[in-house]
Amino acid sequence: MEVSENFRILLNNPQLLPELKAIAQKVLDKQRITFDEGVLLYEKAELGYLGILANYLREKKHGNKTYFNRNFHIEPTNLCVYDCKFCSYSRLLKQKSEGWEYTMEEMLDIVKKYDGQPVTEVHIVGGVLPQYDVAFYSELFTRIKEHRPDLHVKALTPVEYHYIFKKAKIDYATGMQLMKDAGLESIPGGGAEIFHPEVRELIAKDKCTGDQWLAIHEEWHKIGMRSNATMLYGHIEKYWHRVDHMERLRELQDRTGGFQTFIPLKFRNQDNQMSNVPESTVLEDLRNYAISRIYLDNFDHIKAYWAMISRTTAQLSLNFGVDDIDGTLDDTTKIYSMAGAEEQHPAMSTKQLVDLIKNAGRYPIERDTLYNVVTDYNDFQFEETEKPKYYKLPVIN
Repeated sequence: MEVSENFRILLNNPQLLPELKAIAQKVLDKQRITFDEGVLLYEKAELGYLGILANYLREKKHGNKTYFNRNFHIEPTNLCVYDCKFCSYSRLLKQKSEGWEYTMEEMLDIVKKYDGQPVTEVHIVGGVLPQYDVAFYSELFTRIKEHRPDLHVKALTPVEYHYIFKKAKIDYATGMQLMKDAGLESIPGGGAEIFHPEVRELIAKDKCTGDQWLAIHEEWHKIGMRSNATMLYGHIEKYWHRVDHMERLRELQDRTGGFQTFIPLKFRNQDNQMSNVPESTVLEDLRNYAISRIYLDNFDHIKAYWAMISRTTAQLSLNFGVDDIDGTLDDTTKIYSMAGAEEQHPAMSTKQLVDLIKNAGRYPIERDTLYNVVTDYNDFQFEETEKPKYYKLPVIN
């Protein structure tokens, strides 16, 4: 890929710090940046500089393509045995009156609601409760696949798997093979938060550790399957905690190659135990996307959840390393809205998503969960909806 004029100007800028110029040259030379250089980007790099580097890498990998999919969510329960300080979604068992617990049949009814619709993925994640165990999820996955074999089942985070495998007294390798045999096809990236124990102990001490999270994904990758990864940023962590988090992901990806997508998740402070912590600014969000793209050189995709950060910020992020803005969602998730995300009813039609991407100067590509192209919408013409008819009313003098 030809180096942009902006990149040339950047490298020839006499006012650019030598260490930042060295990082830019590394990016150009396809060299991996170090942990200390990752921290330096957070501490010293301006947004414009980061945007040039991240966009160069983004376009080198994907050109102008921006991916989305047609999906819906099932959130089995918002009750949970864990007490994560940042979570606005879950309710402890003592708050049962504020929660829901779907039965197996109710979840299958949600799936059946989409019969005949061109969705490609069901995303299943929620709270942790004893009745949702290995046997329950094995049957649920199997019945979903029996009902609709073409629907990709992306389900549960290591937080849930760690709990149900421990309860069943089976190791991670055995458990993940059981899930695959039942119909599970990929794992979402949730539950990662911040891996480093000094932060994790303060915000999510009850659930699986960072090492356990990584171990479950590694076992999944070992049997030839794919998953995503996230990082919850913008709360009490320091910059080096973010780089430590990405470094652990980068190391695992070097070993397995099983991660598809990295999704930075913005901390939202509404109705949780960390409401006193201010949220990051949009500028910091964009910086974080860009540094993620630069640091995670072995990840194919960087995703921004439009439902969490707003449609406008999602459009901006497409110039800061992001090449995926998630799916149509169809208002089936409450995880973001309950935390105070701008999108309180997160639903977008395919046309709306396509227009959003095109208006940012990118090419919209509908994908399936594994990034196979479903439809290239760059030159696609949607059928115009029938125009309303207007009747001339009499004028009253």
